[in-house]
Amino acid sequence: MWKTAIFTSILAGFFLIHEVQTCNEAVCGSIVSKCLLTQSCKCDLKNCTCCKDCFNCLSYLYNECCSCVDMCPKPNDTESVLSKKSHVEDFTDPVPGLFNVLTEYPDAQKRWNSTTFPVDIDISQYAPKKEIKIHMQSAEQEVAPIKPNVITLNCTVAFMSKCMSWIKCKSSCQTMGASSYRWFHDGCCECIGQNCINYGINESRCRECPMKDEEEEILEDEGDYDYGQNSDDEDFDVMND
Repeated sequence: MWKTAIFTSILAGFFLIHEVQTCNEAVCGSIVSKCLLTQSCKCDLKNCTCCKDCFNCLSYLYNECCSCVDMCPKPNDTESVLSKKSHVEDFTDPVPGLFNVLTEYPDAQKRWNSTTFPVDIDISQYAPKKEIKIHMQSAEQEVAPIKPNVITLNCTVAFMSKCMSWIKCKSSCQTMGASSYRWFHDGCCECIGQNCINYGINESRCRECPMKDEEEEILEDEGDYDYGQNSDDEDFDVMND
């Protein structure tokens, strides 16, 4: 029991320390726990003796979760501060079925690029409080986290290819049936599906945005300062493209 308690405390402190490094605990919690238990990522980029093991352990979530174990290369110093700031908002009437159909396969016109990844949701947070059960495990037993109240769902997000204003981003994602959206201050737009938490991926990943040497011009476009007054003129219908 004390071993379980110690590991839980270490894991909680681990995520707390790495929170400022944009470690997405909702996405990476399970896989990082596994890699910590197996000590697959117990090294650093300077002494990369475990890099291959860590890469294999984090698997397809390596790019998303490498920051949780200090195994991400340092970001480009020339990266704009604008790409790290964003505005998020929920839609009151999402259409999940429509969004899923539009993002299931790559868009033929390359208007957006969709990404799907698993997220762990603790359903106990939405249920009445119950008694705490402690699981005891000997050192000989296989180490496996027990999470009876955690379900894994697929989160799908779609990054628009081109830069757009805030009002266009909102209109585009709403037209696609998204549950919420995230508009980055560099002009990148992310439409977010129903099973996502923490508003999808907090990183600007639009294919053609921002354009080189034109990032400042994006903010100077008067559409970026339109907070709904001219929404009829700015309306962007993704379905009719």
